[in-house]
Amino acid sequence: LGLLYQEYRDKSTREEIETRRLQDSQTDPEETSPSEETPSEAEPTSTTENKAPPQISLLRNSNSRFNLWQDLPEIRSSGVLSILQPDEIKLQEAMFELVTSEASYYKSLNLLVSHFMENERLKKILHPSEAHILFSNVLDVMAVSERFLLDLEQRVEENIVISDVCDIVYQHTVNHFSVYITYVSNQTYQERAYKQLLQDKPAFREVISQLEQDPKCKGLSFSSFLILPFQRITRLKLLVQNILKKVEEKSDRESTALDAHKELETVVKACNEGVRKMSRTEQMISIQKKLEFKIKSVPIISHSRWLLKQGELQQMNGPKTSRTLRTKKLFREIYLFLFNDLLVICRQIPGDKYQVFDSAPRGLLRVEELEDQGQSLANVFILRLLENADDREASYMLKASSQSEMKRWMISLAPNRRTKFVSFTSRLVDCPQIQCVHPYVAQQPDELSLELADVLNILDKTDDGWIFGERLHDQERGWFPSSIGEEILNPKIRAQNLKECFRVHKSDDSQRRKLGSRNRQ
Repeated sequence: LGLLYQEYRDKSTREEIETRRLQDSQTDPEETSPSEETPSEAEPTSTTENKAPPQISLLRNSNSRFNLWQDLPEIRSSGVLSILQPDEIKLQEAMFELVTSEASYYKSLNLLVSHFMENERLKKILHPSEAHILFSNVLDVMAVSERFLLDLEQRVEENIVISDVCDIVYQHTVNHFSVYITYVSNQTYQERAYKQLLQDKPAFREVISQLEQDPKCKGLSFSSFLILPFQRITRLKLLVQNILKKVEEKSDRESTALDAHKELETVVKACNEGVRKMSRTEQMISIQKKLEFKIKSVPIISHSRWLLKQGELQQMNGPKTSRTLRTKKLFREIYLFLFNDLLVICRQIPGDKYQVFDSAPRGLLRVEELEDQGQSLANVFILRLLENADDREASYMLKASSQSEMKRWMISLAPNRRTKFVSFTSRLVDCPQIQCVHPYVAQQPDELSLELADVLNILDKTDDGWIFGERLHDQERGWFPSSIGEEILNPKIRAQNLKECFRVHKSDDSQRRKLGSRNRQ
């Protein structure tokens, strides 16, 4: 609790990475990691429930730096470690981490408000509208965190053995966490305003720099404080997933964990959608302005449409050109805009404009890779439009600049085709996995931003250093550089990761079906 949330989160994820590395090097994933001390064997009893427990004052002690529930003096002196089974101790640790991380998060939020937002010099520099965009509803977010933390603290102090925390998570998510959607949806405007202020107001830049250098901030940037709410709501879902993996199946605690996870997932999705909606609308308007239609015009802007990928490819010249033809003018440039429901094929013309000469619904696209065709036909694939702008079938032979670019286009154009390691129509049994050891921020729409300790199934990879993966905790797919991760080699660990993933998401599906049935009745 002496740590700011940024430090706490970084420390926690790096420990997670090291634990997984250790497990991956062992033959048995069930072996206990060094951070999980196994108590002496003893028969479980229920007497701990009836004891008058010593109160845990951890959350009131700002200097405390305990990382583990079992390291608390109150726990060690109680003798409870000799009574509980190892699996229950792991569950206690998972619940305790949710509580202590919320305390650390609240501490960082409090610093954002008291040190930055309420700074008198900063108030004089910022116009009220600028301050509103920059800090949004952070006061509401902090009030919700404080209320949440107080309820968690009360639960921890009821008994040295924590009964549950997911019921509290559920109640607060349903009743209070909508403030996160408001804050995160403002993120695009917040980032833009911050960059503009740094550029246009030297006094603002100077004050922020001075405030960042204060020892209270521990070398952390102002922007790292602004992004805290989005990081927290995402991390909270992962912490509940971690609890869900450790509770007994078909128990009351599993039921409350499932309920909490489902509600958190709804909030996280709404946050993501809020961020995307802001940027997508502006992007679609910008694209529409650049397009000139040689064919019948297609309305580009739609609330349900967004850009998946855009870029230049080379098209083989002539409708009847042979695959083996060798000429200097074999290919000419074309430009593709691929949306979630539509492909637009253009040629670039002067004035940063694009002339559209064909289009097709995305669902009517098929791709086929050409193999062993020689150097001039390397990285070439065939794109088939089953029904194009002229209501007929059309084919294009296209060449990409690299193997990774070719595969990225093929997967974006036809997402349900079989990849190197898995067929999208079959269940994943055992395919390669990777854990992220360096964070990555997506640079293109078909890429995936990754956080430390994310685990992904590898669906495809290229010879020039790119991986197409599916993140286990939310099933999001995208490309990322292979250099940011370490492959998980132990098949038992891979199987364990998949089993935990299926348990979380299969249970979510089951819950949704029950709710749907209940609503129909």
